[in-house]
Amino acid sequence: MKLRVLYVCHNHSSVVPGGVETYAFELYQAMRESASFEPILLSRIGHPHTGHDPVHRGTFTSGVNHDPNQYLFYTDVSDFNWLMLTPRRKDGTTRFFREFLESYRPDIVHFQHTLFFGFDVITQTRNTLPRTPIVYTLHEYLPICHRDGQMVRSVTGELCLEATPRRCNGCFPQIPPHDFFLRKRFISAHLSRVDRFLAPSQFLLERYVDWGIPRERIQFEEYGRLSVPRAAEASAPRPRTRLGFFGQLNQFKGVNLLLEAMRILGASDGDGGWATSNAPHLSIHGANLDFAPEDFQRDFRARLEAAGANVTFVGRYEQARLPQLMANVDWVIVPSTWWENSPLVIQEAFAHGRPVICSDIGGMAEKVKHGINGLHFRANDAINLAETIRMATSAPGLWETLGRGGMPALYPMDEHIAHIERLYHGLLAH
Repeated sequence: MKLRVLYVCHNHSSVVPGGVETYAFELYQAMRESASFEPILLSRIGHPHTGHDPVHRGTFTSGVNHDPNQYLFYTDVSDFNWLMLTPRRKDGTTRFFREFLESYRPDIVHFQHTLFFGFDVITQTRNTLPRTPIVYTLHEYLPICHRDGQMVRSVTGELCLEATPRRCNGCFPQIPPHDFFLRKRFISAHLSRVDRFLAPSQFLLERYVDWGIPRERIQFEEYGRLSVPRAAEASAPRPRTRLGFFGQLNQFKGVNLLLEAMRILGASDGDGGWATSNAPHLSIHGANLDFAPEDFQRDFRARLEAAGANVTFVGRYEQARLPQLMANVDWVIVPSTWWENSPLVIQEAFAHGRPVICSDIGGMAEKVKHGINGLHFRANDAINLAETIRMATSAPGLWETLGRGGMPALYPMDEHIAHIERLYHGLLAH
C-alpha cells in the first residue's frame, strides 16, 4: 500500500491565487503519480477570502469538487490572534483537525503554511500522531516578523534583519516588549515539534538559522515546477519595450513603486516622446487587490491613472494562460520592497525566456544574476527603477544578450519529488 502524505496549506489556489498556493497544488497533483505516496491536500478557506460557510453544519471540513483526497477546512479570520498566530477558538484544532488526522492517519504530515490554522496544528499533529514525521516548508518570515512576515520596519520602511522584543516594540509601540518575547517562545515551542524544515532560498534559510532554528533541522530545497510549453515567438524583430508584472497586488510587492516609475518615465519623455510606438508599455497581471488595505487600493488606482495610457491593468489570470501572457511581454519586473524568498514568477519568466528586472535584495537578488540573466535596481527606489527600465528597453541587443546569458531551467517537479520522497523515507526510517 502507498504511504499517505498530508499537505496542509493556508489557502486553495482556486480561491486565492498566489505563489505558495500554486506550488502546493502543483506538488499535490504531481505526487498523485508517485509509486510510494498517496497525497491528501487540506486547504484552509473562509471569511474574508470567500463568503462560503461549511457545507455540512457541525464540521469544519468539506470536499473539493469530486476529488476524494482534497478537502477544505473552514476558519474565520475575525477569530484569529494575529500576534500569536493562533485561533482564539480552539475547537477547530482540538476537535475537527484532530478528527481529520485520526480519520486519515497520514504517515507524513507536510505543512506548506499554518496561517489561519494557527501553529497549534503542529503540536496537535504531534500529540495525535506521535510517530508521524512532520515537515514544514518555510515560504516567508511570518514566525519571525509580526508585520505580515515582511521584515520591513513599520515607521521608516527600512529592511530588517533582526527580531528582538525591543525592535519589534519600535514597530508596534502599542504592544509591549514582553509580549513579543512571549510570541517567540510560543511559536518556537510549536515549531520545535517539526522534524525537518525546507527553505526554497539560501537567504531565507539563513534568516531562520539566525532566528533560532538549528541548522541541522533545515535544508535548502528549491520549488519544483511542472513543465509548461512556451508560446511561439514572433519571427519579425521588434523593440523589446513590453513590460509585465505578475503577482499579488499588495503594499509589499512594489506594484505602486512600479507605477510611480512609469509615471516618471512618462513625465521625463513629455507627451510627444511618450506617445511613440517605442515607449515602454507595462501590463499588470495580478489578483487579490480587494483583500489589500483600502489606503493601498486608493493609492494603486490613483497611480494607475497618473501613469497614463502606457500602463494596462489586466487583473487576475489563470495559470493555464501564462505561456501566452509571457509571450506578450519582453521583461518581467519583480519590484518587491521586502526581502522575498523564491518568487515563482522568476522561475516562470526564465522558463519562457524572459529576463527579469528585480529589486537588489533577498531572494530576488539570489535568483537573478545582474547583467547575466536580468537586471537589478535599488530596492524601493522608483527613480532608479525608471532609469533601469529606460536602459533595458533602449540599449541595442541587451535583451538578446540577457536571454542567452544562462537562464536556469525550471527545477523539474519529478526531480523535486524524488528529493522529497528520499526525505520522507529517511524520516520514516528514524
